[in-house]
Amino acid sequence: MGQPATFAFSESNLKEADRVIAKYPKGRQASAVMPLLDLAQRQNDGWLPRAAMDYIAEMLDMPPIKVYEVANFYTMYNLKPVGRNHVQICTNISCWIRGSDKVVKAAEETLGIGFGQTSDDGQFTLSEVECLGACVNAPMMQVNDDYFEDLDEKSAGKVFAALAKGESPAPGPQIDRTGCEPSGGLTTLKDQVAPPKAGKGK
Repeated sequence: MGQPATFAFSESNLKEADRVIAKYPKGRQASAVMPLLDLAQRQNDGWLPRAAMDYIAEMLDMPPIKVYEVANFYTMYNLKPVGRNHVQICTNISCWIRGSDKVVKAAEETLGIGFGQTSDDGQFTLSEVECLGACVNAPMMQVNDDYFEDLDEKSAGKVFAALAKGESPAPGPQIDRTGCEPSGGLTTLKDQVAPPKAGKGK
């Protein structure tokens, strides 16, 4: 897919862009660059063409190079097309220690692609990323906007298989725990003791 010659926000996204810009003081509209880049990326099937960055630069009265710098610095912005399911697997220290290499293996075997590649049907792009901030639930991965946590080779394979069928697997921990609570349940503060009642005159 080549670079489109032009880009413009849809009517609804233009209203949203105006709402975002209005949050910032006059003369500080450049502060809206990150949410506007995200908005443009979502409108453009998950990636940012140069035309979209130029459009936002003009909208915010910024030199285009400043917008390019932001888009190139943050990995949340994709500068080339990605699949409908952008699979980002964390391989940083916490996830690696807890088996992210097995999650990577499941991805490569199930999806038939490696890091930096997109499947022939356009369903999946596989990316290696640094810490995504869910270390207590390692190993984990992000698929589009959803986190899948407490993975192993088998559970990751099930997530990929469900996505390939067009299903929406439940995000969050893939083991029997809620959020980032301890696996197996609470280990401290199990007995709730009522605080002593204050004495008279206190």
